[in-house]
Amino acid sequence: MPEDPGFCTGSRDAMKRTTTLKPSEVSRRWYVVDASKAPLGRMAVRIARVLMGKHRPTYTPHIDTGDFVVVVNAAKLRLTGRKEQEKTYDTYSGYPGGFRRTPLRRLLEKDPIRPVRLAVGRMLPKNRLAKRMIRKLKIYPGAEHPHAAQRPEPLEIS
Repeated sequence: MPEDPGFCTGSRDAMKRTTTLKPSEVSRRWYVVDASKAPLGRMAVRIARVLMGKHRPTYTPHIDTGDFVVVVNAAKLRLTGRKEQEKTYDTYSGYPGGFRRTPLRRLLEKDPIRPVRLAVGRMLPKNRLAKRMIRKLKIYPGAEHPHAAQRPEPLEIS
């Protein structure tokens, strides 16, 4: 067989291997996001990636490797286009006549935290880890939060 420079002739130890992170080896960081600075969809995508841990080189799909995210100013949520007037959230109880359609503006008046939690939660995987991931999301309607002791870093949303 001719010598091929791309062919590995060494032992198995010389080959590169994929490392798998164990749950005890995960170190979590804290990030803070201002909801008034980026549109809801862009912000939710970035937050979901951080909660899953996909922003790290040590991402492991079957382990929760994500970080904590604190969202402030949820009451000043930024939306594009006519979403505040036209966007609706649908729920169905499973009973006849149990279909409900709630406009976004009414949801923002009643509970400004809910649209952010729904947007991020629907971008997470639909499996057992999603419940653990969404617990690491902390949302506050105002600019103040009780997580200053964790020294959260600002999360850039482009």
